[in-house]
Amino acid sequence: MHTARCANCGRPNKVPEAASGTPRCGNCHQPLPWIADAGDDTFAEVAERADLPVLVDFWAEWCGPCKMVTPALEQVAQEMAGRVKLVKVDVDRSPALSQRFTITGVPALMMLNEGRVVAQRVGAAPAPQLREWVEDTLRTPS
Repeated sequence: MHTARCANCGRPNKVPEAASGTPRCGNCHQPLPWIADAGDDTFAEVAERADLPVLVDFWAEWCGPCKMVTPALEQVAQEMAGRVKLVKVDVDRSPALSQRFTITGVPALMMLNEGRVVAQRVGAAPAPQLREWVEDTLRTPS
């Protein structure tokens, strides 16, 4: 479970890794950013069965660019609260997912819609560029 601070009223809220629907603030009922961790055993529940489109971040602790892109991805999740879910996958702890999705470099980003891969990209980018990529992916029929 993660804690998300509501951008509207500032109240902290506990947000589960997986649930139906979209998380909303318990105080003002505005959408909350949904950021979750997943691994080999939880990816199907956390990412593939999500009601929202999912931005998957394949990362590694030792990866400098991964650490640089994390705040940008969290900003995108905050700005797109209620429209997209950010799921973070540590490739060193999730070898089966890395193999399944042929992750050869990190950071690697992937968009899922209704459990299907609809877009992929490798490398870090600033938040505006990442948001544009996510928005373009959401506009493209899958």
